[in-house]
Amino acid sequence: MAYYEHVYIARQDIAPAQVEALTQSLEQIVQEHGGKVTKQEYWGLRSMQYKIKKNRKGHYTLLNIDAPSDAINEMERQMRINEDILRYMTLRVDELSEDPSPILSRSKDK
Repeated sequence: MAYYEHVYIARQDIAPAQVEALTQSLEQIVQEHGGKVTKQEYWGLRSMQYKIKKNRKGHYTLLNIDAPSDAINEMERQMRINEDILRYMTLRVDELSEDPSPILSRSKDK
């Protein structure tokens, strides 16, 4: 299996609890296809540089995934259908880090 880092941005007008439920449903999709989510980080409601679908802010979430490519393809297909997700990006990486992401560690330093 391959390692992936996946970040998605959800609409600003949904509650953090809905973002958590969305993350759980994505994790379930990955598990159904033989993968696992090793780490998930909720980065909070953050401002965006430009508007996306009339939204100035978005809920950012990072997922570290150990899964086959079929699981990633199905997860991305479901994300394209979901209207609550504004953008997403999946990158294949050589190894997954267990340390907090730079975004999360920077916000804790403040």
